[in-house]
Amino acid sequence: MAELVTVARPYAEASFKAALEGNALGPVSDGLQMVAAIANDAQMRSVVTNPRVNSQQKKELFAAVAGTGLHANVTNLVAMLVDNHREVLLPLISSQFEELKRDHERVLHAKITSAQPLTDAQRSELVASLERQYGRKVEAEVDVDPELLGGARVQVGDQVIHASVRDALAQMAAALAR
Repeated sequence: MAELVTVARPYAEASFKAALEGNALGPVSDGLQMVAAIANDAQMRSVVTNPRVNSQQKKELFAAVAGTGLHANVTNLVAMLVDNHREVLLPLISSQFEELKRDHERVLHAKITSAQPLTDAQRSELVASLERQYGRKVEAEVDVDPELLGGARVQVGDQVIHASVRDALAQMAAALAR
């Protein structure tokens, strides 16, 4: 998997640079997310990986499923990847493009996992606290995991803030075991 990420990186960086220069970050981002979703679809993947389906048919299939709203940069990228048998990279390129876009816009992605559903006020307060701490705008993805017992776990990039009852109990158990 790390190998595919490395191969996808130059495509994501070139797409980002072209979108930035063309003042089209939003449309290119939307288009990349669309073609990544198409490439991730199980039925589409079975067609795209079928050796009997030629490059032109694959490009036409992507165009038909995506519709006419794709930005030209995305259409060209898909065509180039299909011609080089690298369409499998589309989800990784999209993901890396989004990271570059968030970094450019000074936005952090945070994954908040709580033991119980958060109210809008709790979510807003937590996001505001993270924005003060990191000095950037924060996009939050919120999940619920009842196994945390109480509290929450927040992941921003590769940093994890453990504030759940389960994590506190695990830390106490480790301290007592010493």
